[in-house]
Amino acid sequence: MDNDRIKGKMDDLAGKVKSKLGEMTGDRETQAEGIGQQIKGKVENAVGKVKDEARAVRDQAREKEVEHEERVENRREDVA
Repeated sequence: MDNDRIKGKMDDLAGKVKSKLGEMTGDRETQAEGIGQQIKGKVENAVGKVKDEARAVRDQAREKEVEHEERVENRREDVA
């Protein structure tokens, strides 16, 4: 799991707490800060998901490349 996803989850949770605290105390500024932090957390989490997916695609491509190289090598051995 990408660090951005972990940080995003933490920011989202902290933002929810801050937003709720602001709501309970009537502090609109704290509530707005909490909502902003939640949004930041959701963006960070999304960035982390994209990075995770990109790594997965890269790893799959590498596996296919290795498989292809093995098939080519086996064919060379069969011909020789």
